[in-house]
This record gives sequence, C-alpha cells and structure tokens, in this order.
Amino acid sequence: MNTDPIADYLTRVRNAVSAGHRVVEIPSSNLKKEITKILFDQGYILSYKFDDSSVQGTIKIALKYTKDTKEPVIKKLQRISKPGLRKYASSSELPRILNGLGIAIISTSHGVMTGKQAKKENVGGEVLCYVY
Repeated sequence: MNTDPIADYLTRVRNAVSAGHRVVEIPSSNLKKEITKILFDQGYILSYKFDDSSVQGTIKIALKYTKDTKEPVIKKLQRISKPGLRKYASSSELPRILNGLGIAIISTSHGVMTGKQAKKENVGGEVLCYVY
C-alpha cells in the first residue's frame, strides 16, 4: 500500500528523467490523470496514454527532452502538500514559481488546475506540487 500516491507519481517521473528514459509507466488514478493532462498542456511532457485494461490501469508518459542538448524539460518536481502536513492557499496567496517560468498544480473545488488558472478563476485550494 502506498501512503502518498502523488509523491510516488512525482518520484517515478523524476527518476525516469534523471535516468534518461523516454517512457515511464505509472499506476493510474483520477488525480494522477488530471496532473498528467496539466503537464501535457503546459509542455512538460511529450505525450501520454491512459491504459485501462487492468483493474487499476496505468498511465504511460513520454518524457520530453530538448532537441539539441538532450536536456530534460522537467528540471524539478517538488511535492508541497503532504499527507502529514497539508498546504492550502487562497486565491490571493497562490505562489508564483520562478517568476512565472514554473507552475504550481492546485487541487481546487473546481478541479485540478495550475496556479495561474486558479488565480484567474479566483479560487484557492491545496497546493499539490511545483514543476519547473
């Protein structure tokens, strides 16, 4: 049993990036699917595929690297709100990551979204992680 599935998700992606892998496979959940969609929409991953053939299902993520230097696009994935210490922020307190170059992924009452979207919709929520 995994006590923090989001931290496991981020660790699997972080390890695959540091090892230079092209594809990483992760056990699926609805929250992980939403985080994957955000990473794709923001340009941090190349593509993704949801495979629901088994009971839990898996997410296959194709990682993105720069064309010339083969550097990974994802420099850092940082878990913020943990099961032992939840971090919440109102719409006025939402963090800016690297002066807007990174994203904060927020779980709100309107669904999972980036910090910029949450600020635009004027909703706060649980700060899940930072990506840059």
